[in-house]
Amino acid sequence: MPDPVQVRSMFGRIARRYDFLNRLLSMGIDRGWRRTMLRTAGQMEGARVVDVCCGTGDVAFTFQAAGADVVGIDFTPEMLLLAAAKDAARSGRFVRGDALALPVRTACADAVTIAFGIRNVADRAQGLAELARVARPGGRVLVLEFTLPPGRISGALYRLYFTRILPFVGGFVSGDRAAYRYLPDTVLAWPDPRTFQREMEAVGLVDCGFRLLTGGIACLSFGTVPRATTPST
Repeated sequence: MPDPVQVRSMFGRIARRYDFLNRLLSMGIDRGWRRTMLRTAGQMEGARVVDVCCGTGDVAFTFQAAGADVVGIDFTPEMLLLAAAKDAARSGRFVRGDALALPVRTACADAVTIAFGIRNVADRAQGLAELARVARPGGRVLVLEFTLPPGRISGALYRLYFTRILPFVGGFVSGDRAAYRYLPDTVLAWPDPRTFQREMEAVGLVDCGFRLLTGGIACLSFGTVPRATTPST
């Protein structure tokens, strides 16, 4: 189980090089993943979106560009400062908050997003319940996270990259080897997409599913908050 104090400290240490390393280590593929997340969310013009574990704001900016009103939430002050600095138009709102107790009211968002953040939450079930709480009835919950490719050969090659090359490059550039050792360790411990889908269903989400991206190195999971049913007479 991730320790919140250690996770916050780690992201604070690597915040300055975070965006550069994301582009470098993913070879820019992460931009396409965020666009897929946006398309899966549906029409976002005028929609209200809460982006949890927002980091430096990349998901929030993707949804803003599509016309959404976005609130980004993160518990690492250094990340929030960078997100605010990147928001030249000052149209977004970035606030400090914990994913296990989000500082927003119930059923306030048309979509709730979290990218590469739920893996760092100390209590995943509670974190998912909070995402579901914040979305309105009929609203979407979208979770973008790393996973492991299903193929034997592709899986082995990816493990080699993820456990050897990525920690070396990330640690060298950031100066924090522990942070980029943490990444593969937590991904290797992450549940497979179908198991995670059942966890989303367990907090009451419906129409859940997932889409493997880029050969299965990332996974977009999604679910919907059920609409209220009218009692029969």
